[in-house]
Amino acid sequence: MISVFKPTWMVNSVYSISPEQLKQHGIKAVFTDLDNTLIAWNNPDGTPELRQWMKSLADAGIPLIVISNNSYKRVKRATATLDLPFISRALKPLGFGIRRALRKLGLHQEEVVMVGDQLITDMVASNNAGVRSILVKPLIQSDAWNTKPNRFFEIFLKRQLKHKYPTLSWQEDLND
Repeated sequence: MISVFKPTWMVNSVYSISPEQLKQHGIKAVFTDLDNTLIAWNNPDGTPELRQWMKSLADAGIPLIVISNNSYKRVKRATATLDLPFISRALKPLGFGIRRALRKLGLHQEEVVMVGDQLITDMVASNNAGVRSILVKPLIQSDAWNTKPNRFFEIFLKRQLKHKYPTLSWQEDLND
């Protein structure tokens, strides 16, 4: 049961994931959560570091798609300055949004990775859709009201994961 929460990798920050490393692992596209993964949930403008990371992916020909449980209106507003394609109302932890993005790009499960900051939504959705995943640390320590219960349960889930998978640990990048 605990394996449904297990990420493929745990990386400190989305910005540490290089296009070269993605290509080494056969990854042709990156799917990502929005709030506290790409942008702080309360700051839709992003950072210069985010824009540089996005540019490096684009230069390498690796598409980036936001997959969010938020409404169309909320995700459209949050991604407007980033000019990113997105799937809203993804229904994570179900894999529907991820499968929609796979069909949109015409890619197979082994060719993408889902990046997110939550075990209960992002990692479970990845596992349900059969794609690899990267758990990242949240960009900021505060959360929107609807995420706080997940964070509480994640404390216990992380302990169980560590017990069952003792080698699972935070890395600097995918090859660490």
